[in-house]
Amino acid sequence: MNLQTKITEALKEAMKAKDTMALESLRAIKSAILLANTEAGASGELSEEDEIKLLQKLVKQRKESALLYQQKGRKDLATPELAQADIISQFLPKQLDQTEVEKIIKEIIAKVGASGMKDMGKVMGNASKELAGKADGKLISSIVKKLLS
Repeated sequence: MNLQTKITEALKEAMKAKDTMALESLRAIKSAILLANTEAGASGELSEEDEIKLLQKLVKQRKESALLYQQKGRKDLATPELAQADIISQFLPKQLDQTEVEKIIKEIIAKVGASGMKDMGKVMGNASKELAGKADGKLISSIVKKLLS
């Protein structure tokens, strides 16, 4: 079942449950999918990799907005943003914890033959591909820096 079908089903459930927060979040996902499908050069159907990137982007936007609101002392605006990020995250693959990510990155470093910070680009490229949707980019970057230094 592709993402668009899952979102449509979840939208129906949210409407029945009268869950306005879920409705708002799901409509944002659906809107982003429609925009991505109609962009110039789009094939009309998103690949699973593109769907994951799109969802990650939406979650990141919500979290950044919430952080800005919290810094300005507006918890009333930050709370809905975080709630939406949680709802959108449900459609992402299960996130790996730090030890699992570290183990995978160690394997990548051994495979690539990286020996120091000069090889960070190679390691990050492979790690980003392998861990796409399974781990946050900041976490991957910090682990790679720690292991290569």
